[in-house]
Amino acid sequence: MCVAIPRTLRAKALMRPRCISLWLIAILCAACVNQHGEPASPPLVVEIIDGDTIVVDFPGHESEQVRLLGIDTPETVDPTRPVQCFGAEATAHLAALIPPGSAIYLERDLESRDRFGRVLAYVFREDGMFINAELLRNGFADLSIYEPNSAYAVDLRSALLTAQTQGHGLWSACGGPDVPLDPP
Repeated sequence: MCVAIPRTLRAKALMRPRCISLWLIAILCAACVNQHGEPASPPLVVEIIDGDTIVVDFPGHESEQVRLLGIDTPETVDPTRPVQCFGAEATAHLAALIPPGSAIYLERDLESRDRFGRVLAYVFREDGMFINAELLRNGFADLSIYEPNSAYAVDLRSALLTAQTQGHGLWSACGGPDVPLDPP
């Protein structure tokens, strides 16, 4: 599966020692071609499942669920948990940032899949916007770093701190994460 990384993102990856292997993979993937010998197209967003999970179409491959690394948004679709405060807003905001049909770039960390078989990735828009950090910075997500997947931990913590100190999103509307929409 080819996952193209734009040149500006590859340059950022070079500055991070843990990402060098990801950068090398990106170089190899940038050379991927379709059956006509043309460069492979970037993955496209097919569906927004919730604030931290999307369905992506990898050209030439089947669509797959992608779980955004480093963040956790309030629940909206988990049948075992109540809908949480600001969950619908987080989903809507993600849909506004990368609506279905958007070309995106994915960067994996050390683990490629979670226990549910979803692809784990940092998501970047074509213009370079780091979607995972954007959700944190605007108060639509909480930080959720699971080692060894911590390549962007510093950037994500900084984005979270901005949201908390400025009272963005769920930090002012709900008082924090994991708050049921309708408290008992």
